[in-house]
Amino acid sequence: MHHIAIFASGTGSNALKIMEYFAQNDRIRVALVVSNKPDAGVLEIARTHQIPTHIVGRKSFYETEELLGVLEQHQVDFIALAGFLWLIPPYLVQAYPRKMVNIHPALLPKYGGKGMFGKHVHEAVKAAGEQETGITIHYVNEHYDEGDIVFQATCSVKQDDTPDTIAHHVQKLEHRYFPEIIERILSNSA
Repeated sequence: MHHIAIFASGTGSNALKIMEYFAQNDRIRVALVVSNKPDAGVLEIARTHQIPTHIVGRKSFYETEELLGVLEQHQVDFIALAGFLWLIPPYLVQAYPRKMVNIHPALLPKYGGKGMFGKHVHEAVKAAGEQETGITIHYVNEHYDEGDIVFQATCSVKQDDTPDTIAHHVQKLEHRYFPEIIERILSNSA
């Protein structure tokens, strides 16, 4: 049995899709939701699905390794970053080598790095006149959006698209593919 921790900072729409996808799975389950924001919507989603939650503070996240104990307590062997905005510290990357993935709302290596999240990404895609965008699922390393790419999916950007409509198209890809790719990675590592 694989135990996933979802790290999220926001409303949790991707986290919800992951929880729903694995709800009836007898080999993979969401064991924990970790957030850096005590008021993040994802925490209520986790409670609704009876999944334990943990709030992590900046000081403890970066200056201690307490989180490793929490993950171990919940038998976490895989981490999915679903809108978690903090850079992952080296101790955590080293504890979960190629066992931690992030989803990014653009086709990396374009539009990645510090500050490139959410609407900022879609505004940059629109401003550049891109005709295509999409999602990138990648392994996490010590740098924003630089880990090895696992999967990409694309959608077209029409001339009359706004950053909001681009976000909507990209989110559809996220919801469709993120849980499926997590399952594929875990099935291949069994």
